[in-house]
Amino acid sequence: MSGDPAVEVSHLTKVFGGRTAVSDVSFSVARGEVFGFLGPNGAGKTTTVRILGTLISPTAGSATVAGIPAGPDGAPEIRQRISVMPESPGLYQRLTVTENLDYFARLYGLPRRRARITEALAAVGLADRAQDLTGRLSKGLRQRVALARSLLNDPAVMFLDEPTSGLDPVATHEVHGLIAGLRDRGVTVFLTTHRLEEAERLCDRVAIMSTSLRTIGRPDDLRQQLFSASLDVTVAVALPEPGRVFGGLPAVQGWKAAGPAAAGPAAAGPAAAGPAGYVLTVSDVRQAAPAVTRALVAAGADVLSIAQSRHTLEDVYLELVGDAENTGNTEGGPR
Repeated sequence: MSGDPAVEVSHLTKVFGGRTAVSDVSFSVARGEVFGFLGPNGAGKTTTVRILGTLISPTAGSATVAGIPAGPDGAPEIRQRISVMPESPGLYQRLTVTENLDYFARLYGLPRRRARITEALAAVGLADRAQDLTGRLSKGLRQRVALARSLLNDPAVMFLDEPTSGLDPVATHEVHGLIAGLRDRGVTVFLTTHRLEEAERLCDRVAIMSTSLRTIGRPDDLRQQLFSASLDVTVAVALPEPGRVFGGLPAVQGWKAAGPAAAGPAAAGPAAAGPAGYVLTVSDVRQAAPAVTRALVAAGADVLSIAQSRHTLEDVYLELVGDAENTGNTEGGPR
């Protein structure tokens, strides 16, 4: 990832009638980056991608794609430098794989069609399926054909909309490998997805939309910004007085019971016998974990596990999108 941004958006706004689909959004995407664009339905994701793909014009603000200002004058050149893979591949079922790719290559007036098709099929691992009828392929293989079609014009920026929607785990894994391969080739990938684990696995950075831009950054950085460091502690039996065990320990800022232990001391009777959990908020995991371990052993507790809590990108998403919904910052217009 280097050089000028592959995509740059500045104060972008789009209004449909009386509804605001995108409100004052600014961000940039580095060249060679896999950039995740996340948000609920109606958050403005598809509207933003349609603006970047020169299909519609913004109400206000500006954008640059592959170094070219988006707008009527730059639209033809931008379309030559990008490719878009929608959620539905839109392939012709009665044509072979090669015939499909040749049709789209002719449609876009691409030179060296035969060589481009061969290269694209090799890139997605479909060289041996070139003469197969598209309608006889599995959905996962058809997604690969759609990716090959998107590679025909050697794009600088690829917009992928839900590329693994409806795929089984094996096909999903294969598509993930193809996306990682695109990054290795220096292609900028703008990925719209509802699969948060997919975004966490593939994306260098993510943006979370809810009409306006809620946040942007690397998944690890977003977790650190939103959530305090914490330890998950599990003991064989609930502690009679956990406050006395955890209180005053170095780097431990607070604690709460989790699971059966959350019911309080009364739950520590025979009916509630079994492991009990606690979540400790800490300022420094490396300092707190040894101190907690020693305190538990000194209290006679049988320690089953002590581990640093790991918040997922889903936790970040729900924290931000839930906050937006609670404050009414969503839009019900076009996606």
